[in-house]
Amino acid sequence: MTGPATDADRVIIVMPTYNERQNLEIVAGRIRESTPEADLLVVDDNSPDGTGDLADKLAEADSRVHVMHRTEKAGLGRAYVAGFTWALEQGYDVIVEMDADGSHRPEDLPKLLTALAEQSAGAVIGSRYVPGGTVVNWPKSREFLSRGANLYNQLMLGVSIKDATGGFRAYTAETLRKIDLDSIESAGYCFQIDMTLRVLQAGLKLVEVPITFIERERGASKMSNAVIREAFIRVAQWGLSARLRGRSAASVRR
Repeated sequence: MTGPATDADRVIIVMPTYNERQNLEIVAGRIRESTPEADLLVVDDNSPDGTGDLADKLAEADSRVHVMHRTEKAGLGRAYVAGFTWALEQGYDVIVEMDADGSHRPEDLPKLLTALAEQSAGAVIGSRYVPGGTVVNWPKSREFLSRGANLYNQLMLGVSIKDATGGFRAYTAETLRKIDLDSIESAGYCFQIDMTLRVLQAGLKLVEVPITFIERERGASKMSNAVIREAFIRVAQWGLSARLRGRSAASVRR
């Protein structure tokens, strides 16, 4: 079983960005205040608004901030895999993923890290849909879509996770080494569902802790019909494939 995180662990937050110049400095500052012992890796997909340049300036001013520049916008999943791979190569013990738009509150980071350590978990999801979790200022249409997607995941995949699409997470390094990052093909937000399945299929403990999710105040959402379509199709494929084998998707090892 994956060992728990401890106070002595090296922690890094991996944060993909694309046109988040309006939010990056604010969110990065809040991260440094809430978890001053953690590092931050900004993975920028060649943002035309200058997000990458701003990230470089933040890194010059703070040795705990690092920047990875990618040459194209290749999707959230690939950005995270690149960031996770770098973090593992650098010897970090705990790797966190979170959005750069302010929807994930940096002030909730200690809660995820504490749960990872105290519950001997392989991964922790900051969940909007467990008791105590809340959503603030989100259009009802988006919340309906999100809740519907998670119900669809539960029914198709046979999982009990309430917020498999949530993107505020903490993993132990050992967990990420066990789930074969190189084989991940999910590009959009389906990546979160993919990662949920892989953690469960590896037989690791996955814990949900309540968070407050706040709709972004600046910039535009990256959600699109293509992103929704990818998730719908992949979840159907995973679920149907597992049922043909007479098992739940969460128990089928890849």
